[in-house]
Amino acid sequence: MRLDKYLKVSRLIKRRTVANEACDAGRVLINDKVAKASADVKVGDVITISFGNKDVKVEVLAVQDVIRKEEAKEMYKYL
Repeated sequence: MRLDKYLKVSRLIKRRTVANEACDAGRVLINDKVAKASADVKVGDVITISFGNKDVKVEVLAVQDVIRKEEAKEMYKYL
């Protein structure tokens, strides 16, 4: 699954366009490497997102195209 779509579906970022902008600005890393919005996300990857002065680091547990809001938190684990 594309990185920007994963960030939106998992609700780590609310909108796909915002996820795209974050990737273009170099604020999203996959396994400690700067990632483009089109990067492929797999189970086991570690995603780091920089929000201003705060970093959010999560491990991908599941990749699904459609998921209910209540179950979105099961797609990742905070590190």
